[in-house]
Amino acid sequence: MTRPHRTEAGSTRPMRVDDLAAVATPWGAAVSPDGTQVVYVLRTVDLADDRDVDRLWRVRDGHDPEPLTGGVGDGSPAWSPDGRRMAFVRRASGGGGDAGDRGDGGGAPQLWLLPADGGEATRLTDLPLGAGAPQWSPDGRYLAFGAVVDLAGETADAAARPVVADRLDYHPDGSGYLGTRRRHLHVVDVESGDCRQVTEGDWHVGALAWAPDSRRIAFCADVTADGDLRTRCPVHVVDALEAGAVARQVGLGDGYAQAVTWTQDGTSLVVVGTAGAPSGHAHLLRVTLGGGSAEDDVVDLAPAFDRNVMAGGPAYPGATPVLTSDGKSVLFCARDRGCTHLFSVPLDGGEPQRLLGGEGIVVSGLSVAGSRAVTVRSTPDAFAEVVSLDVDDAARPGRDSDAVTVLTDHAASLAGTELVRRVAREFTIGDGTVVQAWLLTPPGRPGPYPLLLDVHGGPHNAWNGAADPVHLYHQQLVATGWAVLLVNPRGSDGYGETFFTAVAGAWGEADAADFLEPVDALVAEGLADPDRLAVTGYSYGGFMTCHLTSRDHRFAAAVAGGVVTDLRSIVGTADDGAFFVENELGAEPWADPELYERLSPIARVHEVRTPTLVLHGADDHRCPVGQAQQWHYGLRARRVPSRLVLYPGASHLFIVEGRPSHRLDYNERVVDWLTRHVPDAVDATDAPDATDPASDTPADAGSRDPSPAPVGAS
Repeated sequence: MTRPHRTEAGSTRPMRVDDLAAVATPWGAAVSPDGTQVVYVLRTVDLADDRDVDRLWRVRDGHDPEPLTGGVGDGSPAWSPDGRRMAFVRRASGGGGDAGDRGDGGGAPQLWLLPADGGEATRLTDLPLGAGAPQWSPDGRYLAFGAVVDLAGETADAAARPVVADRLDYHPDGSGYLGTRRRHLHVVDVESGDCRQVTEGDWHVGALAWAPDSRRIAFCADVTADGDLRTRCPVHVVDALEAGAVARQVGLGDGYAQAVTWTQDGTSLVVVGTAGAPSGHAHLLRVTLGGGSAEDDVVDLAPAFDRNVMAGGPAYPGATPVLTSDGKSVLFCARDRGCTHLFSVPLDGGEPQRLLGGEGIVVSGLSVAGSRAVTVRSTPDAFAEVVSLDVDDAARPGRDSDAVTVLTDHAASLAGTELVRRVAREFTIGDGTVVQAWLLTPPGRPGPYPLLLDVHGGPHNAWNGAADPVHLYHQQLVATGWAVLLVNPRGSDGYGETFFTAVAGAWGEADAADFLEPVDALVAEGLADPDRLAVTGYSYGGFMTCHLTSRDHRFAAAVAGGVVTDLRSIVGTADDGAFFVENELGAEPWADPELYERLSPIARVHEVRTPTLVLHGADDHRCPVGQAQQWHYGLRARRVPSRLVLYPGASHLFIVEGRPSHRLDYNERVVDWLTRHVPDAVDATDAPDATDPASDTPADAGSRDPSPAPVGAS
């Protein structure tokens, strides 16, 4: 099935990887307090400067969307309570490039204010290491935000200083080596510009929220001396206006809080998190602020809801929960069968009701004013667009849970292209487990096809049926006759907690059949050619690519991205090694060396025969680059065709938010490697023909001179 975007002449062509440059992605939608207009961030690609460009856009009732700011790195818009001003973060350097908000002083992001009725934006903060996303106090007098400070008092670039670490949390992926930098809560007076640091210490502030009284702020943080050894993140409350006030822990002392918001009476918090270690689903919890044992006042608002509540974050959909205007219900996001939907549940607890969702629907972000809710929705037929819905109407029995008003049409930037839809499939594995998958096949062409098995990351992520601008190599391969299989194996999100935790301590063992048996089924159906099979994946998908090719020789080609190959060494070198030990494997390497040996692909690298391309960020701190180098060494030493490509400065998430040239290069290399190593496969690098008269994209539209270029080794 295809979704065409037709040009004026009515012609279309299949989508290909260089269409990445035309993708325009909205995010961070915020509705005005009166509900009449929505401001959001539109991310576009600037290939000339090799960066993503983020600008604020506005759509008013009855009007088309229009650009609101002209910066290159504007984001995180927040309306003032009276609707007269907009606070936002401005980065001088724009998005992409894996720089993120490093807090290193170079082009540091600052808070700006913009009049709602137009005019020039003015800078509000001037912090040496920058400011994070703002939140207005309910009385409109203050903005709260997280900001990086240097405990040693340094304000200059710390790149040349020695890295000294007494803890394990010294090199988060995307931020690099922290040294003595920590993120803390700040408050700025909007009128005077006076800015004050509220918290301090050798720890980091996470999510935060103002109380209705405009004094207290709740935030998530582990302030203990050994917080780096256990994955915990309790909830605290502090009087933000009292000088020297000490934060008080109010709940989830042995749990993990990801997002927090207040009830309207200020007596409770609604938290996305877990009461214990975050080894399973996150829940929607209500924490009552009493004076006694806060742990006794934590209530799960939907205890029978066997789905993972999604708080949102880099590369993950979802949103911070929001209360309805009457304060009686909570709107939140959760994953169901790989997709992320919007739900409502009574504040007193009960059964959640889906307000927005359906097969192939993914929502990200949430803003509410009155009965109007705004989010960003992706569908099987279109990349992300801003939509709104009436919450009261959505709650009516029998109402279509995908009936929304679409406010934007940024897919118009891809006019003239055809998007092949993912079709849902189910496969019953030998032990009786049913796994869901998504299959793309060439429209109008009979099988059997060369088949690419693509494995998602996590392992607790999930494929879904929504249009996907990250893996455009799927579209180009399908356009030239390939089929692509996307399986959600055991460990995937959206199928219940037992399914979610099924791979704990059993990476590659509990789920290998979930990949191989669906491939066998497609071969038996005549859809897949057994002599033209390939496998790829990123992060955990990179791990599984290495695992499968070290134990099975059916694949003619493999592409392993962001890999994990040696579980023993990753424990001490990854930024989340402690989390990995506690929540994934359950034992330290020295306590169960046989487990680490058995599950590590590197232990069987000598069994691999499959030509393998390894793609890895050179500045990846989640799956450090040594993992890729070890695999490349093992293959090369055994004379197995192998190529290692390292992307300078790239973090683990570079395929989502890194340099456009790197993201494009990644997609192109996947296509090239597969078509060169799978026998008799159509050369997908030559199709669709850039000289085809149906194409409205110049032949050199994807050409570029990436700087810095990826480093390749054969």
